[in-house]
Amino acid sequence: MKKMIQLKKILSLSLAVFVLALLPGESVSATSLPYDTYNYDYREDIHFTPAAYVPAGTVSGKSLTYNGEPIGNFVTPQDLCKAPDGKVYIADTGNNRIVVLDSRMRNVENIITTFDNNGKEDEFAQPYGIYVSQRGWIYVADSQHNRVVVLEQDGTLVQIVENPVSESLEDGYVFVPLKVTVDYADRVYVIAQNMFEGIMVFESDGNFASFFGTIEVEISLWDKFWQRLATKEERANQMLYIPTEFTGIDIDPDGFVYASNIDATGVQGVRRLNPRGEDVIKKGENGNVGGDLWINGTTDYAGASQFTDVVYRDNGIYSCLDRKRGRIFTYDHEGNLLYIFGGLGTQQGTFSMPVAIEDIGGRLVVLDATRAEIIVFQETEYGRLINEAVSLRYDGDETAAVALWERVLELDENNELANSGIGKAYLTAGDYVSAMHYLKLGMNRDYYSVAYRRYRNSFLTQNASYFLTGIVVILIAVFVGKRIIKKKKGGAQDE
Repeated sequence: MKKMIQLKKILSLSLAVFVLALLPGESVSATSLPYDTYNYDYREDIHFTPAAYVPAGTVSGKSLTYNGEPIGNFVTPQDLCKAPDGKVYIADTGNNRIVVLDSRMRNVENIITTFDNNGKEDEFAQPYGIYVSQRGWIYVADSQHNRVVVLEQDGTLVQIVENPVSESLEDGYVFVPLKVTVDYADRVYVIAQNMFEGIMVFESDGNFASFFGTIEVEISLWDKFWQRLATKEERANQMLYIPTEFTGIDIDPDGFVYASNIDATGVQGVRRLNPRGEDVIKKGENGNVGGDLWINGTTDYAGASQFTDVVYRDNGIYSCLDRKRGRIFTYDHEGNLLYIFGGLGTQQGTFSMPVAIEDIGGRLVVLDATRAEIIVFQETEYGRLINEAVSLRYDGDETAAVALWERVLELDENNELANSGIGKAYLTAGDYVSAMHYLKLGMNRDYYSVAYRRYRNSFLTQNASYFLTGIVVILIAVFVGKRIIKKKKGGAQDE
């Protein structure tokens, strides 16, 4: 089995290399791709695909200058974000500064190291997270000063969020913010260290409001049974059933919060939380939004991924960053896995310690804390076709997406998502026979059932007159037959 997987891997990767070699304008030769590009089919087998994204360079502090002077290397940077005006903000944690780049990440726009705090010069201590709100305010998770600092674009202090007060917090709780994001109402969402109750929510005035999106831990009946039988010492040595910490956070234009977390089961490494904190994420055909699936016979893919960050991109598409294997998993609004790329290593396009991901002008960028640089990826034709087709479906334009999905099938004939997309388009158009054909190829049971039901109902409706006529004819024939038989029996008795 393992040999077969390896053979498939070689053949599929060779096809990907051939296809990508024909694409214009790629920054890195496809033959030098240092990672696998693959997906999972309905049976959860690995399916190697053309590359959706390829490396397109790096950005590091040593290559940047500010006011004519080198800014120096980044030191263990932990977060980055794209502001509404397109600028890129980097939390250069080890250097206790915020570095602001232009939208192309070629020039330094600003470096924030200090700010005026009521007449005194204040500074950061390991700023861990960074976010820029719609109004342009800069939110810095100043971790070792136990606060979130809010600044205007010119560096003027707006407010400081610190010392949360609540009966639900333990006595002596130390607030160590790690990641931060802000919604349209200027509510502040903070992932804090050792906070298992959920994401901390602060009102626009800085007052702590509540916990948000707490991950409920389910204990099996089997575990409950053994807990009752175990001694006090055995229970003390057992795993603590405490909620999981969140690791990354982002927010979409509608106010839904996307939050990544470490899931030991490998089923759900990301959540989509509505304004009430309820998880409303969809999990696709495989019922899984946790990255790599459990594959027998190979250690390259087996075991749960560890999502360390998530970025909402556009039209329901979001990408999750796996720190365990250095891979990027991208899903659509229905929870379908679109494509996978990336890996750990020392070659261009791989990571040592990926900590943050962002979408900047259609390019995916990953911040590597150990290498202290940003790795940039640009989409290939294969990735562009999938992104555009999914976006069209998200907007309800199924018909326009068909041509894109057909082109995807030319590049990857076993792409179940493409077959399913074409099938959905035919379903919307009322061509149920074609819809069933493509949905079967796409292994989409739910929509196939819908197409079959509509085909059956349509068939019955169109042929109802024939069925009714046939039934009437049969009833008349039975009636006449009975009369004839009855007359014959009556005639026989008279004789």
